[in-house]
This record gives sequence, structure tokens and C-alpha cells, in this order.
Amino acid sequence: MRYLSTRGDPERRGFSDILLEGLAPDGGLYLPERYPQVDAATLARWRGLGYADLAFEILSLFIDDIPPADLRRLVDATYTEAIFGTKAITPLRRLEDGVFIEALSNGPTLAFKDMAMQLLGNLFEYELGRRGEQLNILGATSGDTGSAAEYAMRGKKGVRVFMLSPNGRMSPFQQAQMFSLQDANIHNIAIEGVFDDCQDIVKAVSNDLEFKRRNRIGTVNSINWARLLAQVVYYFAGYFQATKVNGEPLSFAVPSGNFGNICAGHVARSMGLPIRRLVLATNENDVLDEFFRSGRYRVRGAAVETSSPSMDISKASNFERFVFDLLGRDSARTRELFGATLAREGGFTLTPAEFAPAAGFGFVSGRSTHADRLATIRDTWQRFGTMIDTHTADGLKVGREHRDAGVPMVVLETAQPAKFAETIREATGREPERPAALQGLEALPRRFMVMAVDAGTVKRYIEEHLQ
Repeated sequence: MRYLSTRGDPERRGFSDILLEGLAPDGGLYLPERYPQVDAATLARWRGLGYADLAFEILSLFIDDIPPADLRRLVDATYTEAIFGTKAITPLRRLEDGVFIEALSNGPTLAFKDMAMQLLGNLFEYELGRRGEQLNILGATSGDTGSAAEYAMRGKKGVRVFMLSPNGRMSPFQQAQMFSLQDANIHNIAIEGVFDDCQDIVKAVSNDLEFKRRNRIGTVNSINWARLLAQVVYYFAGYFQATKVNGEPLSFAVPSGNFGNICAGHVARSMGLPIRRLVLATNENDVLDEFFRSGRYRVRGAAVETSSPSMDISKASNFERFVFDLLGRDSARTRELFGATLAREGGFTLTPAEFAPAAGFGFVSGRSTHADRLATIRDTWQRFGTMIDTHTADGLKVGREHRDAGVPMVVLETAQPAKFAETIREATGREPERPAALQGLEALPRRFMVMAVDAGTVKRYIEEHLQ
């Protein structure tokens, strides 16, 4: 299996190379040359497998430069009951007739990002050890990616983490999870801006090839293909839990900001998983909803601060992968849209002919507001005794709007309510439960730096802390 860039770089690379690289040299994102196809016999063989065994089977289709025995060992060490609190790893619970919630937030940081990040930490340590190299990870977070990455990488040999976050715009719980870490290989940088500014800095540094190579810069954001690949697994796991026979259609509702989570669903569907609809749910930052309704991708000047902060994003960095597929993998057109046109005009509009195939990919979309979140959280608690977080509420609200009769809808739970206690209290009048190990988290000492929106300042900080 070889990987190509969405922007046409001629070199084809193996999985282990793009694992450590992040962005392609031409600024594009990596995708496999083809999506492996999963037939009925394979689905039948996979149904009933435990999560780690299923993950090994799926990952093996995309990874052929890690010996199978080593890959199985890494996967088995990642997806354990000890780490995720349940043997099922991503258990499904029925909410109402035909509507299910797939729990993806049972990991160490109580967010779905753990599903991929725990594996990424093990893959990084393995590959760096195999090469005798070190890696300096630069990432940006709107809330959950940062803590998931840091908890996965803390203490890993050969790995340092430099994580950018928008100063003061995460929930108190999210800030405390990251900034309370005292590990020497973890560096938190609070940027005086919004998440999009953080993401722009990461891309600017990654596009400085000389700096990137001299300082061994990698990434854990969802621009990293390995992270997105790990997320493909839970779509298959959810399908097998929610259906009785293979071939039965199923839809997924996915809270979406950076388009990574739902892009993994696009990959699963492209492999042959019988997904009827991929329901994309945004909050008030509705750039992606606007696109799927109109074919227009219009980046806002700055993301609006909302009560589902991990989705407060106006530039969806993973979106380029889907548009590349939508355009028939036309790298020249993709490079034009996400390079010159986006920089010059702040967005683009696909022609009717270019946008027409979008319906065939199963995407529909919708928008949720703060009032919607409160109503959904309150209703879910009062009617079902189930407490959900703000992002999952966005997914549930929009998912219900796009239900097909007789087709089950699985809503991806993205975080636990404890991470957004203020809004949970507003909706229900109750304090959300949190694990005993995280009691008093906000009172712990914090270690972080505040910086201006400037890639040069971040570069200097990185180099100073590599000594």
C-alpha cells in the first residue's frame, strides 16, 4: 500500500514514512492510492471479532511495512479494558427505537480522540525505536486533541510534544487536563487567538521544509493519516453492534469541526461498509453545513465561541481529503482550490458539475445552536436517564433530522459530560459525574506558555527546547 498527496506530489510513500511526516512536502494531505474493498465474506468473518482483533484486520489492509506480529502486539497493547474501561472498547447503547449512541470516550482523557491517539503513541515509539530517531510533535487543539495526544505521548521514548491551544477558549476541565501535566517532554503553548490561528501556525511550520526536517517535526492532528485510519475501526465496530446481518443499511451522525472524525466514516463507506448516510452536525460555526447544502466553502474571519468548543473551527483541515475524492482525485484542481483560491478569496465554490457527485457519497448536514444543545441534553436526561455532552448533543439533534424509516442511526459520542460541566448544569441543574482519578483536576499546578499569533515565535521556542 502506497500513499499519495492530494496536491500531486509525484513521490509515493509507505505508511511508516507518512506516519512520521504529517503533511506532504507540497502541503497536501496523504491518502492511500486506493481504498481496500471489503466484501461480504470479509464482513462475515469480522462480525463478532473483539475490538483489537478487528482493528488489526482493518489496519493490516493499509499497513504493509510493519511486520504483522509487531502490528498485532501494538494493537493488542492499545485496545485493552484497562485503558478504555470496558471490554467492548466502544460499547453501543440504545437510546430510543432505531437510535443508538456509540461510546467513544472511555479512554484516559474522556474524549473520542483517545481512540486514535493511544495507538499513535505506540506506533510513534515503535517506529522511532526501529529507526533510532527522535520526533518533535507540533499540534493544535480546540479542546480534546491536545490532552489525548499528551496523555498518549507522555513518557514515550524519543518523543516531545509542542501543543498549541487558543488561550482561554477551552473549557476549564480541558485546560486543566493539559496544563496540569508536568512531564518534561510535554510543552503547552496558549496562543492569543482562536483555534484557526493555532492550526495556521502548525501548517506554516510544517510547510517550512528546511525547519521541519532539521528539527524532526511531526504532527498528531487529524492531518496525520495514521490517526484518521485508527478512527475507521469504530465505524465497523458500531455497524456490527447495531445490525444483525451484513448488508443491512446504517447511518452515522457525527459532530464535526475539523472533518477528521466523519472523514474516517467516508473511508469506511468507500471500503464497502453499508453506510446509508453520514450525517454531519456543526454548531454555530457552520462552514461545513453550508458546503454540503450549497457547494460553497466559505471560511469565516474567526470562529464563534460556543458551548461545544471542540467544534469552534472555521477552517476544516481534513476537508481537503474529501474534496480530492469528490473531484475524482484531481490533484491539480485540489491544489488550486486549497492553495491559491482559498488564500486569495477566503473560500471557493465548486461548479455544479463538480458538486453534483456529492450526493453519491452519502453526506447530509445540519446545524445546532446553544439552545438546541440545552434542549437535547435536558430531554435526553429526563426521558432516558442518559447524560450526554454538548458535542454529542449536536450530533443527536441533527441525526434525528435525517433519519430514514427502518434505518438505524448511530450517534458518535465524542466526549463525556464532565468536560463541559457548566453547560450540563445549565441544562439539567445537575453536576456531571467524573472519574475519581480526575477529582480536583482544576486545582492542580499548571505549566504552560502564552504566545502571540506568530509562527516565528513558536519556531524559536521549539528550537530553544530541543537543547
